[in-house]
Amino acid sequence: MTKKMRWLTLILIILIVFTGCNKEDDTPKNSDSDNDQTKTENSESEPQNDENQTEEKAADKQAAEAEEGLTLNDFKPIPTDVEGLAKQTSGKFADPKSVYDLEDELKKEMNQLGPMSENPTDEEYEKYLRFIYSLVKENYPNPENVIKKWEFASFGSPDLPDSKFHFKENYNVEIILDSSGSMANPAGNGTRMDVAKKSIKEFLSEVPEEANVSLRVYGHKGTGADSDKEMSCNAIEQVYGFNTYHEDKFQKSLNQFKPMGWTPLADALKQSQEALSQFDSKKNTNLIYVVSDGIETCDGDPVAVAKELSKSNAQPIINIIGFQTDAEAQKQLEKMAEVSGGIFASASNEEELQEEFERAEEVLDAWKDWKDDAMQDLEAKRVNSSFDIMGLHNEWSFTTMSTSNQMKAVVNVSQDLGFFTIDQLSEMKSRIDTVISEIDSTVDQLEKDLEELRDKNLEEARKIVEEKYNKQTTQDD
Repeated sequence: MTKKMRWLTLILIILIVFTGCNKEDDTPKNSDSDNDQTKTENSESEPQNDENQTEEKAADKQAAEAEEGLTLNDFKPIPTDVEGLAKQTSGKFADPKSVYDLEDELKKEMNQLGPMSENPTDEEYEKYLRFIYSLVKENYPNPENVIKKWEFASFGSPDLPDSKFHFKENYNVEIILDSSGSMANPAGNGTRMDVAKKSIKEFLSEVPEEANVSLRVYGHKGTGADSDKEMSCNAIEQVYGFNTYHEDKFQKSLNQFKPMGWTPLADALKQSQEALSQFDSKKNTNLIYVVSDGIETCDGDPVAVAKELSKSNAQPIINIIGFQTDAEAQKQLEKMAEVSGGIFASASNEEELQEEFERAEEVLDAWKDWKDDAMQDLEAKRVNSSFDIMGLHNEWSFTTMSTSNQMKAVVNVSQDLGFFTIDQLSEMKSRIDTVISEIDSTVDQLEKDLEELRDKNLEEARKIVEEKYNKQTTQDD
């Protein structure tokens, strides 16, 4: 091979090798680049898809849990009858200053149900309706108390079936005052205790001279701490009476204690029973007024004790004033009045508390008048009972209107928070109107029923008076 041929062969080999190397380098680089790009795109898109899927699954899960967790059966039907309305207690958002300022709290409550489904059934609408009603429901004054007040105002009539309502030779009044720590809470220009003391003083200053009065306090020692529970629960003391009312002595007794500890309401009633045992109902008219702002906290059963006390030889009428009580305390105090045949009255401020004591003063005045003149003005009673009926009707109407406004405010805010669509909001308001209309009808019928009952009782009373009068005049002839 010539030298020239060798050079050509060498050059050819170099070219072949170089070309092969380029091909090997290019192919992997392009492949890696494509793979890297694909991986990058996938890495950017996949998390986004996972996040969306996670949110959707969470929303579906929440909706499923809400749907499965709370059903229509978990909520009581909205009461539209007198008994149901009278027994209900206040809901969490009963008459707040503005539901529109409570979005966070409302959202937390509505999250229990979650947003309404796209095509809700009647059952689902009813579930939301009941739930919202449970949040805003308010107390309706018990109409039975109006009837009891009529009977209470008839003290002295020998025709009343219950002898404990008959006037006797002596009249005894005991006030049992809650002096637990919660009575230090503010009320008006002072504390609850300040208001109660002022009202009690004014009330007792009007009692007839012949009446014996007593003041018993409880919970006025120790603190609300667990370490002081035993001492505070044993702190029950009759600080005045049974004596005729002397303003200076009574004021001194009233000023010697402050609101401090626990609430031994049951034991306070037991001690009252022991003290009243000397005043047999055959010769004594006995009244107890309990003024309390809280529930029993010393493990007693005040309802059972109240029932036993009312059946004791003293047979006292136990009237109870709940002063700024919560729903739980009100329920217990109402039950105490119910089992003892007394009246429960709820007072939220100084004016209302004073009104209840003024009603008691009327009974004391009636006892005094009875000694001078047993005849009663039936027409005046009719006028007074008309005011009672009108007042109850107005309170029930106002409570119903307030409930309606609150329910609609709740659904408005809930719609803003995404729990209802515009169409669902409109449907919910329509259903609210239907329920409120039924309650309004009940309120109007209650007024008519009370008027009929009043007229029937007054007519019977007139007949009794006429019969007695005719009998007396015949004997005189």
